[in-house]
Amino acid sequence: MMLNPYRFGAPASSIPVDYLVVAGGGGGGSGGGGGGGGFLTASGFAVTPGSPITVTVGGGGSGGSGAGSQGSSGGNSVFSSITAIGGGGGGGFSDTIQDGLNGGSGGGAGSSATSPYNTGAAGTGTGGQGSNGGAAQASGASGFGGGGGASTAGAAGAALTGGDGGAGLSNSLSGSSVGYSGGGGGGGNTTRGLATHGAGQGATGNGGGNSPPSNGTANTGGGGGGGYNTTGASGGSGTVVIRYPDSYAAAAATTGSPAITVSGGYRTYVWVGSGSITF
Repeated sequence: MMLNPYRFGAPASSIPVDYLVVAGGGGGGSGGGGGGGGFLTASGFAVTPGSPITVTVGGGGSGGSGAGSQGSSGGNSVFSSITAIGGGGGGGFSDTIQDGLNGGSGGGAGSSATSPYNTGAAGTGTGGQGSNGGAAQASGASGFGGGGGASTAGAAGAALTGGDGGAGLSNSLSGSSVGYSGGGGGGGNTTRGLATHGAGQGATGNGGGNSPPSNGTANTGGGGGGGYNTTGASGGSGTVVIRYPDSYAAAAATTGSPAITVSGGYRTYVWVGSGSITF
C-alpha cells in the first residue's frame, strides 16, 4: 500500500480539495426580490502547499432604502481562483429605477410607478452559478418579480401578487445538509412572493404593506424579499467551505476563524468571514 508522504512530514506537491463557494445574496428592491448569491461546488481542486490562499466571504446586499429604489447586489465570495458572483439586487418601483440587477442569480424586475406602468428587465444570472430573476406584471404595477435562485429562475409577478423566489440548492459539504442561494420573493399589492423553501434560504417579499419583507438567511447567500413601494430586505451573507482527506496534515495556518472539524475521513473548514489558509 502506498503511504501519503505528507502525513509523515514530507511536503505534498498538491492536495485535492472539495469546495463550496457561495456569494452574498442580493437585496430586495422596492419591488423585485433579490437574487441568490452565486453557487459553486466541485471536488478534487488541486492546491499547492506553502503559500496563503485567499478566502473572501461576500456580504449580503442591502435592501432598497425606500419607495422607488433598487436593492444592492451581494458581494463576491472567493477561494483561491474560484469566484462566486454576488446576487443581483431587486428592481425598484419608480419612473426611473425599474430593472433587476445581474449577478450570480438575477434580481426580480420592478416597474414604472405611473401609467402605462412599463416594466423593467429582470436581472440575468451567471452561467453555472445561478438563474435569472422573474419578470414584473406586464400592466398595472401590482406584482413584481422574484429573485432567481441557484436551481430555478424567479417567478414572474402577477396581478396583485409578487413572484416567488427561485429555488436554491442543498449541499452537505459542511457536514450537514444546508440550503443555499435561494431567491427572494417579489413584492405584491395584495400577496407577497414567497421564498421557495426546502432548498435555499431566500426570503419572503412584502404584500400590500402588511408585513415587512424578510432578510435572506445569513451564511447561505439567500436573496432579500422585495417591498411593495417600500423598503426592501437585505440579502444573506455567503460562505466558503472546503474539505480534504484527513490523511493529509492539518493546515499550517488559517485566518478568519474558520470552524474546523475532522470527521468521516475529512478535515473540513467553514468560513463565515474573510480570511486565508496555508497548507
